[in-house]
Formats: sequence, C-alpha cells, structure tokens
Amino acid sequence: MKRKLTTKFIEGQKPDPSKRLDFRDELMPGLVLRISTSGTKTFCLHKRINGKMRRLTVGRFPIMSLADARERVRQVLYEIETGRFEDRTGIEIEAKRTLGDVIPDYIEKHAKVHNRDWKRKEALLAKFTTLHGKRIDEIKRADIVKACDVIHKSAPVSANRALAHLKHLMGWCVERGMIDASPIAGMKPLSKEKPRERVLTDSEVGALWAVCGDEGYPFGDCMKLLMLSGQRRAEVAEMRWSEIDLEKRLWTLPSSRAKNGRQHTVPITDAMLEVLRKTPRFFNSDFVFTTTGKSPVSGFGRLKDRLDKALPEGTEPWIIHDLRRTMSTNMARLGVPQPVTEALLNHKTGVVSGVAAIYNVYSYADEKREALATWSEHVMKLVRSRNAATEAQIAKASS
Repeated sequence: MKRKLTTKFIEGQKPDPSKRLDFRDELMPGLVLRISTSGTKTFCLHKRINGKMRRLTVGRFPIMSLADARERVRQVLYEIETGRFEDRTGIEIEAKRTLGDVIPDYIEKHAKVHNRDWKRKEALLAKFTTLHGKRIDEIKRADIVKACDVIHKSAPVSANRALAHLKHLMGWCVERGMIDASPIAGMKPLSKEKPRERVLTDSEVGALWAVCGDEGYPFGDCMKLLMLSGQRRAEVAEMRWSEIDLEKRLWTLPSSRAKNGRQHTVPITDAMLEVLRKTPRFFNSDFVFTTTGKSPVSGFGRLKDRLDKALPEGTEPWIIHDLRRTMSTNMARLGVPQPVTEALLNHKTGVVSGVAAIYNVYSYADEKREALATWSEHVMKLVRSRNAATEAQIAKASS
C-alpha cells in the first residue's frame, strides 16, 4: 500500500492480528513502514541490490522518528550506490545498525532481563533523538556531549541518568562486537548532583495527611499508606489484595515487585488497617488502588500538582520519595535502631554488610512491627494535633 507517511498516520495505525501490514512512503522511495501482528512498527528499506530484492531494517517507531528514518534511508541508498555495502554470497546484506536499531534490541535482550525499571531506561535512552538515525560505529564522543547538552538545559538530573544508561548500552555493544570501543568510556556526569536531604516537618506531615483525606480514594488513601509504611511509591501503588493477610496483619511484597529483588514483609499497623478497611474492592480485581480494576493507579505527576496546590502556601518543594526519608529520620528521633529501620525500608545502607549481611537472615519481625507502630502513632498524634488546632481556629472565628 503506497501513501505519504506522516507521524500522525503512523501513530493512529492499529495492528491487524491476521496479517502484517506494509505502507510504502511516497516521499522517500524504498522506505516502508511495517506493522507486525503484535503492533511493532518498523521502518525498512526495500531495495534491489545485485539483482536481488533486499529488506534492510532502518529503525523502530517511535524510538526513531519518521524524519530520522527518511534521512537514514538517504544515507543507506548513498552507501549502496557508492559501493559501501559488500554483497556476500548467501548472506543477507544488512545496513550498519543505528542507535535507533540498537536501543530496542538492548531493551529486549538486556534491560528486560536484568532491570525491573527497564521502562525508565527506555524512556531516558529515547531522549537521544538526534543520534537515533546515526550508525552506532560512527557516533563520536562530541556527538553525545552535544546531545547531552540539549537534555541538560531542561532536565539536568535526567541528563546524568540518560548518559549513565547510554554508557551501559555502549559497553553492551562492545561486548557483542558491534563496536570496538565505547566513545564515552570514562565520561563524567554533566553536573554534580547533591544528595537529597528534604525531610517533611511535623506540621507538613499533618497538612499532607489532611490534603490526602480530601483527595480520597484511590490516590489519597495510597498516599496515606505511603506515609505510614515508608515503602516505595510503585510498591504501594501496585499493591495486591492477595499480598495482604489482614488476620496476621502482614503485607508480603513478593521479590518480583520489590526493587531490590528480595521478598519483603511489612507489618500492618492499626492506622494502616483503618485505611485498608475503608478501601473499596473492585469485583474480580486484585489491585488495592485502581480506578478501572484492570490496572493499578497511575498519574502521580498530576496528583503531586494537586497536592502542592492544596498544601499551605510557602511549603518547601518536596517529592513523594521524601516520605521514606521523613519516616527514616523520625524513627531515629524516636529511638528505633538503624538496622530495624533498614529492615523496614528493605534498603541496605551499609550498617550490616559483607559477610555479616550474607549470614544475617534475622528478619526483625517483632522489632519491625513495634517500630512501625511507633511511627504510625507519631503520625496520628500529628494529625490529631492539627485537627485540634483547626477546630480551635474555627471556634475562635465563629465566636
């Protein structure tokens, strides 16, 4: 099927489960958009070389844009016409792979196997749009520095993270023989990052709890459990009813969902139990926090905007992950030993390490329950104090 390809047209195309779809671009001879039955969209070049029709993979949409695909096809056609391709008998001729070709391969063969947060890795690598159409063996350090500078202007931290992931990808390419050496080996981050030290004050904790109460289910209740449990956002947001034992008052986070790959048990305190008992359950759904029953809640960026607008004017900037640090800091003030706090957060900081860490299988079950109960009671005390102050202000205003 021949037509003028546009980004809007490509985005709107749905796969046909019964057959593969090919769309030939009217503007760039030989460029074909292939849509597999599973929905994968790939740019290809169909070209007769030495009397044989060849299909060369150019890149995958949306990692490679339509403009980059057309430019890459121009380059490949030039290389074919000038004899830069070597036709080896019995072997399919392939164009040298571009970064846009390598990224999906790296994600499938490495990131999805070794990283639970592979989607974040894929999103950061997608930021190198200016390099996606460039051959992997022709990318120079200066090219990457220039691309990083563009990202750094709007998101300095993201630029550092994107560079780190690209370094790893280049190392992977070296291991697989795609390139002889990484062009960015030893390259330092673009800017120095300061470790976050933000801890919410007692008044901010009380105010946030009140705002979450106004937000209601599912986001407000999810945030309350985040505050009370100290667990990671994704772990709480994707919580399943099948992981919760209300009788034993225990939440068991499976290794498949824990960031560090280790099964983790979290005691359920009275305050946490009260939140869970008020939480509605969707029919035939295992998700605790959901709006559809088919998937966990998402859209925490928009939630954060709503919370910031509702919090008292002058509240210092904060992020959701600061809630873990807030709990950890306050537990130290409340006299909880650091190893117990580490066990609760499912996060090692080096207090127990080396051989001791290997043989330290003690789960601190009783200590974790007591510590989390102490923290929950502290939060509830702050909430009661704030409520009392609010009622006093109302009474004074009405008198």
